[in-house]
Amino acid sequence: MAGLPVRQGRLALLGGGFSLDDGLLDDWLLSHARTPRPRLCFLPTASGDAVAYVERFSAAFRSHDGCETSVLPLFQRELDDEGLRSFLLAQDVVYVGGGNTANMLAVWRVHGVDRLLHEAYDRGTLLCGISAGANCWAEGSHTDSFGPLTFLPDGLGLLPGSVCPHYDSEPGRRPSYQAAVADGSLPAGWALDDGVGALFTEGRLEETVSRLPGAQVYRVEPDGRGGADERALPCRLLT
Repeated sequence: MAGLPVRQGRLALLGGGFSLDDGLLDDWLLSHARTPRPRLCFLPTASGDAVAYVERFSAAFRSHDGCETSVLPLFQRELDDEGLRSFLLAQDVVYVGGGNTANMLAVWRVHGVDRLLHEAYDRGTLLCGISAGANCWAEGSHTDSFGPLTFLPDGLGLLPGSVCPHYDSEPGRRPSYQAAVADGSLPAGWALDDGVGALFTEGRLEETVSRLPGAQVYRVEPDGRGGADERALPCRLLT
């Protein structure tokens, strides 16, 4: 219909937020919501809908007067298919928590949440998350879902390429991710130190920020010689 605004798919990768730090990244995230009073839904699937995680989310965003928060549990699901679709598509921001990436994706697919997130993205909902909640949006990711660090070429594919969280904080992350990109197990992608955020619009990087001096977002690509090139991107320091 003529006159309707053109909606663009947006997503944010977080290296922090309410579960790890002082909330600067969450404030930055909410500044990009499509409305000043966003409806913000938390998906704690990757943690098995852990009660303590949900309580931490609720406590963190209680001080955000402009937010209307909700939680979508799937391990004790209450909504039918129509209700689930209506609920998710009514959100302005969907915030996915950390945990087990592979398990989360499997549960989402059983319940049809993967398809609904694609639809929400196309309608302009801001999708975001930390750790597993950052991994899930890309084509592939670097994960410890199976115990040892490895690659998972099984994401939602909303963000071209791959994602690696905890790039600076977990031993083995950097060399393992670079090796996966170098040998083609994962496509070129984005690596996040703890404390950073990256905003994408239709797959294009729009902004990178950091709440910690020195924390970086990196672009990691094959170097054509059997290795990988790592390029640090400038990040605006949040205060």
